[in-house]
Amino acid sequence: MRVENLTVRYGDRTVLDHIMLTVPEEGLTFLSGPSGVGKTTLLRVLAGLTAPQEGKVECPTPAVMLFQEDRLFPGLSALGQVEAVLPRERREEARKWLELVELTDAAHKVPEELSGGMARRAALARALAVEGKVWLLDEPFAGVDRERALRILERLKGLNRPMVITGHDPVLAEQCGRVIKLKEE
Repeated sequence: MRVENLTVRYGDRTVLDHIMLTVPEEGLTFLSGPSGVGKTTLLRVLAGLTAPQEGKVECPTPAVMLFQEDRLFPGLSALGQVEAVLPRERREEARKWLELVELTDAAHKVPEELSGGMARRAALARALAVEGKVWLLDEPFAGVDRERALRILERLKGLNRPMVITGHDPVLAEQCGRVIKLKEE
């Protein structure tokens, strides 16, 4: 993945200004920086959801995006959330993804029965189940305690997939193969 001279503006506000970036085609890349610096915008550009005003972007497709909002399907259990994105012949894999995010005990709970951290893990399991070439995970550990997040992060490494993860926790960042820090101008 490469970004060359990327500039994104919202009205008269420049969010990303001539960003240059190369992301490895495998492993975990942690994108950090203060709130409002453009981490989510950069992921949206990589996913093809936001068009830059300037610059060139090369990102494998399909890109799978985990948004900051959980966006869980109403009325579907945690297991159902994952099954919904899998082809019928692969639905038995759903439990594997719940296990990866430590959510098997809540497999039959619907969104309103899940805590914030549990809902976040259900959304993460669902995103991981989707086939893609790159996974763009926006704050995947929001509301998840650090110890659990570290265990899940270790399992993500074992998937050998290219992932870009945004977040604020330097301890989680240290566990990734590469850290990119966006700074305010």
